[in-house]
Amino acid sequence: MAADEIQVLWHRFKRAGDKSDRDRLILTYAPLVKYVAGRLGSRLPAHVEEADLISSGLLGLISAIERYDPDRDFKFETYAFVRIRGAIIDGLRTLDWVPRSVRTRAREIECAIATLEATLERSPTDEEIAQKIGISEDELEASLIDISRSSIAALDEIWAGGDEGDTSLLDTIEDTNCRRPAEAFDETELRQAIADAVARLPEREALVITLYYYEELTLREIGEVLEVTESRVCQMHTKAMLRLRSRFSLEPAIDGIAVEQTAD
Repeated sequence: MAADEIQVLWHRFKRAGDKSDRDRLILTYAPLVKYVAGRLGSRLPAHVEEADLISSGLLGLISAIERYDPDRDFKFETYAFVRIRGAIIDGLRTLDWVPRSVRTRAREIECAIATLEATLERSPTDEEIAQKIGISEDELEASLIDISRSSIAALDEIWAGGDEGDTSLLDTIEDTNCRRPAEAFDETELRQAIADAVARLPEREALVITLYYYEELTLREIGEVLEVTESRVCQMHTKAMLRLRSRFSLEPAIDGIAVEQTAD
């Protein structure tokens, strides 16, 4: 469908609210749901069905279509992407597919990091984290692998978003240009807070985050850069995410961060 035809369809739907027009919009933008579901699904355990992700994503698409204002100066795809992803992650939370033991260990590591950083005024070492929890360093490494395999990606963690829908940490890195001025200001502050937190990570963990989220390298490619195994990069990524989550949980100026583990 041509762009001008889509625009006419949007205005007709918003004026009359005809269900057939809504269904045509759903069919037009359905590929966006498959794209978002595929992006998230590639990071999930094999037993999570893509069909379930798409089903949840369609609910997000429908919500986006019903709430979108075509007269506003931003693309529907940008707006819908956030709502579709939020709906998919909400669906994953309902499934509760992360083992309880993994959730518990993730919280233990996160709390240990927060406590040690407050006491030591620096990033704790693996040895210090393991000792605080009461496990060996090998057990800590194994736990980090389990956490990474059972989660979606920490920078895709959902933040409370208000009337315009949910926003993720990843959206604070990407400039979507779809916020009102006040919201854009809030996002700028949030983006700066995340950048500051990343800068305080241990050097190699900060490099992993930068290469993965900003340069969009795969974990395997990062391993080649750092001359370590992909498994080791995965551990560093997960540990960096837990450090970031623990730091934001201690920041009173930053509200709305989800403490539920739903990440990469």
